[in-house]
Amino acid sequence: MGGVTDSGLAPLPATDRPDVAARLRDALLAASFTADGLLDLLGAPAYAALARSETVPALRATRGDTPLETLVRLFLLQQPAPHARVAAVLPVEEALESEWLVRVGGDEVAATVDVRPYGGPGGEDWFIVSDLGCAVGGVGGIGRQGPQADTAVVLGVGGASTTLAGITVRTPVASALDLGTGSGIQALHASQHATRVTATDLNPRALHITALTLALSGAPAAELRQGSLFEPVKEGETYDLIVSNPPFVISPGARLTYRDGGMGGDDLCRSLVQQAGERLSEGGFAQFLANWQHVAGEDWQDRLRSWVPRGCDAWIVQREVQDVTQYAELWLRDAGDHRGDPAEYQARYDAWLDEFEARKVKAVGFGWITLRRTGAAEPSVTVEEWPHPVEQPLGEAIRAHFDRLDFLREYDDAALLEGHFRLAAEVVQEQVGLPGAEDPEHVVLRQHRGMRRATKVDTVGAGFAGVCDGTLSAGRILDAIAQLVGEDPVLLRDRTPAQIRLLVEQGFLEPVV
Repeated sequence: MGGVTDSGLAPLPATDRPDVAARLRDALLAASFTADGLLDLLGAPAYAALARSETVPALRATRGDTPLETLVRLFLLQQPAPHARVAAVLPVEEALESEWLVRVGGDEVAATVDVRPYGGPGGEDWFIVSDLGCAVGGVGGIGRQGPQADTAVVLGVGGASTTLAGITVRTPVASALDLGTGSGIQALHASQHATRVTATDLNPRALHITALTLALSGAPAAELRQGSLFEPVKEGETYDLIVSNPPFVISPGARLTYRDGGMGGDDLCRSLVQQAGERLSEGGFAQFLANWQHVAGEDWQDRLRSWVPRGCDAWIVQREVQDVTQYAELWLRDAGDHRGDPAEYQARYDAWLDEFEARKVKAVGFGWITLRRTGAAEPSVTVEEWPHPVEQPLGEAIRAHFDRLDFLREYDDAALLEGHFRLAAEVVQEQVGLPGAEDPEHVVLRQHRGMRRATKVDTVGAGFAGVCDGTLSAGRILDAIAQLVGEDPVLLRDRTPAQIRLLVEQGFLEPVV
């Protein structure tokens, strides 16, 4: 049923009318209200402006009366439309009855929720439902300033949402958990490769909107449970995949449910990671976005290593670091506080800096955390900084990283030299040196796929990688190189396995098994 779940927010459409959601979906698709259709209509500049909370270009591009223009103004730009015009596009009476629309003014209708077209990884046409004003520019976007920004609104698609969706491992699984589901985008993705999807959220409004997102996208329903962190998970229940874009913002207080976790500092992210291990099935993955504190006198990498639960491999990547002033400004602007009373803005800014000063926090890191449940005697924990561009989606590259860890654990140096390897696709070699010099100063291998890493190698490493096509064993290749460079083959075999391990671990070389 529809109704109001938070004071001051619009009533939500009913969730017990799947027939209406199906008819709406058919009508939206018939009008090309899709990600591609939206881009074609608005053009790239106006489309990109929406992500910056700027709606004027989109309003100018939708001044006509075509079905698509009507839907964009209605569901994305919060503009009422004449009843008769909407009736020509949508099943308007059913939409009014189930509260997707409401009557306003004389003879106009308006949307009760934002609906944003979203393209799935396999070319699916999906729709992400969110609270009014939250499909464009987040909570500080259109129609969501001042006091209304202090409510438990549910956001639509943002950069964090799409990042998590892109890094998630997408192998078919029996069960998946979307913890802190929000508008349901992660549950929607999981529904395509998980037999059973459970979505949780502390905010009951988010669970309602997740049900709408799944229904309007034509996806299977998820099991919806209310509660914080792992509270809704039953005793002994485990999952093959856990994903979460939690309210990770490190802030003074918990003013905004969608972003502020209510725990001090980075305790929420730490608790989430530490508790995930016992909720994972053997071989299962848990993947999170997170923030973490850089505390004076403490190594940030050691801080994150201490979060990793027993029995789990981990790969933690820091993508960005902001000093405390940059961080405070980012999230004050996200909430639209910079548009309000200057004295109130300054007081809130002061409160953020007081919080950081009390905790001796100098900066805040942002990145990805991936856990994998393992039976290995010595789990592998990698914590690294990689702020450079990557190629999304990365899910397959992340899965392959853990596969390579398994390989390296099983092969000692002797077995490694008996192994066969292949140079990964689209790896190039770069040589750096003075013009005319006989030998380069540096040789660099660079990936053009996945993490797009670059690593320096010596001439032996470069020569070894260059001839790896899976036909010869590593040892035979090294023997040939030793003969070419006039080096003792035994010594070369002794000193090269460490370099081979690094090239395998970072994905430059792929084992042929």
